Amino acid sequence: MTSPQWRKSSQSSDGTSGQCVEVARLDDAIGLRDSKAPSSGHLLLSSESFASLVASVKRNDLNFVG
Repeated sequence: MTSPQWRKSSQSSDGTSGQCVEVARLDDAIGLRDSKAPSSGHLLLSSESFASLVASVKRNDLNFVG
């Protein structure tokens, strides 16, 4: 396996305190990680789950607790 190519959204900028996730296509999944702590590991999602997550974000259909 080659090293994953992690990418940030083109909408991400250091002017927003650099808070962003990075994504990478892995062998059988999509990886998500915190751009501020890339060595802390990553989440794995199937392509279908990732597509569902993106659709939910675009619809502003997520409920965050924080």
